[in-house]
Amino acid sequence: MTVIDPAQLDLEDRVVAINRITKVVKGGRRLRFAALVIVGDHNGHVGFGTGKAQEVPDAIRKAVEAARKNLIKVPMVEETLPHEVVGEYSGSRILLKPAIAGSGVAAGGAVRAVMELAGVADVTSKSLGSNTPINVVRATMDGLTKMKSATDVASLRGVSTQHLAE
Repeated sequence: MTVIDPAQLDLEDRVVAINRITKVVKGGRRLRFAALVIVGDHNGHVGFGTGKAQEVPDAIRKAVEAARKNLIKVPMVEETLPHEVVGEYSGSRILLKPAIAGSGVAAGGAVRAVMELAGVADVTSKSLGSNTPINVVRATMDGLTKMKSATDVASLRGVSTQHLAE
């Protein structure tokens, strides 16, 4: 897997979820915030990160820094995905299907944020399991990492891309 340098990309970030976390200790309750953030350049690069801090802005800043460190490249055919895939993580399963041009992003919540920031304009998705935002994002990213472009498949098989089109 190639490392993507976030400094060379014009990344936009989107906060997907903020959770209030309470830890009960001897003296009372300790309150913290956890943030889930997606970053992407609308051109095939997307990543996610989580951060936890005593204040919301600090948690978001930490999550953005984490997201910029684990960017992935999403293979695309024009403005959609190359093929259908199911991404899995924990109790979440996300079905991602390519859609015809002009149909838009038919996805909800966390999946929509990932697809829009990745630059995928036409896609259909279905959540088949748990709808916890962090698990949905991880399942979506798992599905996107499983994607293979036609050139990748051709090189694995040792044939030309014209041979795959026939």
